[in-house]
Amino acid sequence: MQGIALILSVLLCATCCHSAFPVKDGLLGNGNFEQAPKASDMKGTVVTSRYAIPGWEISGFVEYIKSGQKQGDMLLVVPEGAFAVRLGNEASIKQTIKVIKGLYYSLTFSAARTCAQEERLNVTVAPDSGVLPIQTLYSSNGWDSYAWAFQAESELAEIIIHNPGVEEDPACGPLIDSVAIKALYPPKATNKNLVKNEGFEEGPYIFPNTSWGVLIPPNIEDDHSPLPGWMVESLKAVKYIDSYHFSVPQGKRAVELVAGKESAIAQVVRTIVGKRYRLTFSVGDASNSCEGSMVVEAFAGKATVKVPYESKGKGGFKRAVLLFTADSNRTRLTFFSTFYTMRSDDFSSLCGPVLDDVVLVSVRNPHARRLRL
Repeated sequence: MQGIALILSVLLCATCCHSAFPVKDGLLGNGNFEQAPKASDMKGTVVTSRYAIPGWEISGFVEYIKSGQKQGDMLLVVPEGAFAVRLGNEASIKQTIKVIKGLYYSLTFSAARTCAQEERLNVTVAPDSGVLPIQTLYSSNGWDSYAWAFQAESELAEIIIHNPGVEEDPACGPLIDSVAIKALYPPKATNKNLVKNEGFEEGPYIFPNTSWGVLIPPNIEDDHSPLPGWMVESLKAVKYIDSYHFSVPQGKRAVELVAGKESAIAQVVRTIVGKRYRLTFSVGDASNSCEGSMVVEAFAGKATVKVPYESKGKGGFKRAVLLFTADSNRTRLTFFSTFYTMRSDDFSSLCGPVLDDVVLVSVRNPHARRLRL
């Protein structure tokens, strides 16, 4: 009896331990779709069984695409590895993962257009849902990586990526590849800096073997932003970059404003009416052959400053400052690029100035760190 009790105790412990470890940062199970369906579950490129793709549940017209495959005269690009999936009209892929209730998470995945000019994706983790426009191609690779965030409402999260398009060709739709997740821990403002996530160090998962960054889509609000503390309140995305593949002014992460005035990032901070504040930030280039005259416009409430930066496309940055007096107990800080810029070595890839190390302090705050301007 004691032996049986011991075995039951061990099994119970193992069960508890298993349930205590939610998904880790990185690819979801078969997140890069390299584990293929069985040949018996395929009809040409079309996946015929709901659970044929290991780790995923599919719905609708879903194709399993091999790198180098052609559609007519067009070559279908696979962002990473040898395989990806294509979502036709009203098709979707779904995976249920174990998470920590109440915690924020960010999804990162790569997508490539194959047909329509206005392709878009619905991303859902109930009860949150969002529409990601993918008609603008920011790089010449043929694909981009996107981020989308959610807050876990329970210990299980059902992730759905859905193509809501209705095209004449039912196969038309985006390619999806490399679906990953990362837990987010939103930083708070301090008495040394009123800006949250000032260096953009907290953000979505960036695939380690890629060199194109991650797009934070437009119309992303603070509550569920993959870039905690920040909103993208513009028509186009901003790009999240890392120091492993780009030049970053400070730390390991930064934001590249890749679409001129259509690519704006903002944060609302607490201020005291009548009090004087100093906003400082870094403006530079990502060392990605983004050359020419750049200007970052910064707003703090009604105050504004234009910061010129002459880029040689090889890295570097300068510090900028904006002094203002708060006229509200909430002040909106907004940054965007004045001009549209293309890479000098690739005229079909959008680029722009890099923003980093955003610091807001009261001028009279004795705890404010001394800043080199």
